[in-house]
Parts: sequence; structure tokens; C-alpha cells
Amino acid sequence: MYPVGNLFIPAPHGQLEAILKEPRDVTVPRAAALVLHPHPLHGGTMHNKVVFRAARALNEAGLVTLRLNFRGTGQSTGTHDYARGEQTDARVGLDYLTHAYPNLPLLLAGFSFGARVGLEVGANDQRVAALIGIGTPVNMYDFTFLRPARKPLLLVHGERDKFGDADRLRALAAQLPAEARVQVVIIPEAGHFFDGQLDELTRAIREWTTATLAELHA
Repeated sequence: MYPVGNLFIPAPHGQLEAILKEPRDVTVPRAAALVLHPHPLHGGTMHNKVVFRAARALNEAGLVTLRLNFRGTGQSTGTHDYARGEQTDARVGLDYLTHAYPNLPLLLAGFSFGARVGLEVGANDQRVAALIGIGTPVNMYDFTFLRPARKPLLLVHGERDKFGDADRLRALAAQLPAEARVQVVIIPEAGHFFDGQLDELTRAIREWTTATLAELHA
């Protein structure tokens, strides 16, 4: 049998393989979050350890989480589309959460390539209340699409991330509007995959999410 919580979501190209997990110890989830994985052509899947830990942090903050495999990854149909079709996949994930949890605020988190996809989708989707970028690859992609955004944004980053210079990330954050209330957390000595420092990553996401949801519910 397929494990409990695993599902297939209909998509224009067929289906998206996904994992849905509700938080423990809460009667009603505080929000719902879509968590997106790193580059599929370099081994990225929804089972990536950073994605798993990010989802766990969000669960610990009282959120239901949905991880999915982008097109052409795992048992998701379709083929890789260089961040274009993957944005459609992210919107399919948001559609699922909207229908399954219609009264909950939505957050969108992504790691690496998932941050590239998710931040653009989330910045432009009115259903998304807050954004999280993890290991945001500012050396690889143009993130100026974030400039008009007015949503709370957390950027968690390793000091030694080879795909995103920390100073370049800080410069991007400084260009965003004050209404976005951007928080940048640089984890000292950490690389792109936060090896040996996943606890720090988890704590940063959990604490920011808890505080942000308190503001959204106020």
C-alpha cells in the first residue's frame, strides 16, 4: 500500500506525486504551506533533507504541509521545464491546499530551485500570505520579481552557500519594500545544504513562522 499521507494530485500533464502531513497536537491547523524541492536535474526531490526539515519546522509551528515532486520527478508525470512549467505545478499545489483547507492562510516555501519557483509564484498569487526562501540561489537567477511584493518574507541562508552569496542576498533584501518585513537569517559556516546545521535551519523557520502567523491572526 502507498503510505498514509502520500497522494497523487491531478495536473495538466497528468499527476503530481505529493506528501500531505497535518501537525500533531493541534485540533485545527493554523495555516497550510506548500514546500518545494531543489533542482530535479541535480537529484532534487520532495524527499530532500532540507525540504523535509523545512516541512517539519512548519508542522511544529502548527501548519499542515504539502510537499510535491515537480513534473518529471519521482512518480510525477511530465518533463522538466526550466522553472516555467514548474510554476504551474506550484499553482496546482496551492489549488489543492485551497480546496482542502479553504479557511486557512497559505504559506509558500522553497529550497534552492524550489525557492526560485516558489518565490515568484507566491509573490504574484493573492492566496499566499507569506513566503520563505531557503538557500535562495541569487548567484544563479534574477530575483528582481520580488521588488513589488508586499508579503512577509523569510530568507534563510548558509554563510558559505556557493549558489548564493550572502552579501548579494542581503542586498536583494534591502531593495524590497519595508511592507514586506523581510527577515534574513544567515547561518554561520553553513553551506547550501546546511550539513550539520539542519537544527538551526529548522529553528529559524519555526520561530519566524510562529511569529508571522501571530501577526496574520491578530
